[in-house]
Amino acid sequence: MHSTLNRRHCLLLGLASSLTLPAWAAAPAKPTALSLPPMPLRERRLANGLQVISVADRSSATVSVQVWYRVGGKDDPAGRSGFAHLFEHMMFKSTKHMPNEMFDRLTEDVGGNNNAFTAEDMTGYQNEVPSNHLERLLWAEAERLANLNVDQANLDSERAVVQEELRQRVLADPYGRLFNALSVEGFAQHPYKRPVVGSIEDLAAATLDDVRSFHSAYYRPDNAVLIVVGDFEAAQLDGWVDRYFGALSTPSSAIPRVTVREPERTAERRVALHGPNVPLPAVAVLWQGPNAAHPDAAALQVASALLSAGDSARLNEALVYRAQAAQAAAFAAELYADAGMLAAYAIAASGQRLDKLEAALLAEITRLANGPITAAELDKVRTQLLTAALVSRQTPQGKAGAIGKAVLLRGDAKDVNQELARLSAVSAADVHRVLTQMLKGKRVTVHYTQEGKA
Repeated sequence: MHSTLNRRHCLLLGLASSLTLPAWAAAPAKPTALSLPPMPLRERRLANGLQVISVADRSSATVSVQVWYRVGGKDDPAGRSGFAHLFEHMMFKSTKHMPNEMFDRLTEDVGGNNNAFTAEDMTGYQNEVPSNHLERLLWAEAERLANLNVDQANLDSERAVVQEELRQRVLADPYGRLFNALSVEGFAQHPYKRPVVGSIEDLAAATLDDVRSFHSAYYRPDNAVLIVVGDFEAAQLDGWVDRYFGALSTPSSAIPRVTVREPERTAERRVALHGPNVPLPAVAVLWQGPNAAHPDAAALQVASALLSAGDSARLNEALVYRAQAAQAAAFAAELYADAGMLAAYAIAASGQRLDKLEAALLAEITRLANGPITAAELDKVRTQLLTAALVSRQTPQGKAGAIGKAVLLRGDAKDVNQELARLSAVSAADVHRVLTQMLKGKRVTVHYTQEGKA
């Protein structure tokens, strides 16, 4: 399976100077910003609009070649949800000069790997191979960009694969419908409200003409970012990129872009959602959030980790272990290129009422917004986040992925060199501020229960 889906964080009251502040508020620890050598990015743009970003890394004899397209679930045509995801699968089929499965032969058979994913704002194709195979992989990526066989046989084959993936991830999972509905309920107007995975009905309705139109609209050099990280000679790389990508033509038509802006939510809303096989009820609470480039994104990421990163995080500790009110609980900051959604959820323990679980979930988030965050707790969470990011950047694949997110979500490849410093600089006051602001917003509350039960 080539696809991964992208799924789906206080204010300290001013006190009179005559009062004694609690110890945790009197001397807030000031974090030290992380200082790391920047990735030595090389950026260029070809005459046809292709953006090329490369980083030489001679620490291993491998290279990652990734192509990220500015097309995701938000760009699915009306009545064709799941289309970007469907097309991700299509890109692994035959081309004018490559038979089916040749991409696997060019990567896996030489000790490398390939994968792809579709998210709300992007579709990414990620490969890593021994560096002596770099040229042929560049040729292959250019070949499937320019010469993909978009025919009925390939459409029927991959549509069946994607529909089965949807059945397994959404329809067969007892809580798949709940998680699939979060974006539907969390956004009012922006096409982020259409789940990336789509629906069986919309996928079945897709025609060959639909697929061909989608291909010509979005799979073009000026809508792509080529990222190469690893063991290569810069001049040689430039020559190969010019040879294989430079001759590709760019259509004269404009690239369709989403212009919808999500309005501010003005009223709270409650939703009753049901599924056919729900062993225990669940509750989800949704707030509006900022986009991924917002200055508060790092603080929301830390807040999310404080609430739900690991067994000792606050929601697990309070709801699962101490109160034994939930069998699972989590919080996520889903921040996309245009807007964001903040989501908390809990799956009830046996015999627990949803109204009480909802109150306990909100109370724990409010406790983090208003109460102390010890230096040790904050340091642990920041260390977890930074360690995970640093470990992922130890490989060419991880470095290239971080660059891709910086470009597609935050609009600038150079931001990859600022991301970790922002995380390391998040303070307790920042967490208090962003959660307090979030809790002031109007929320959507979803109760998820077995069909036929209240």
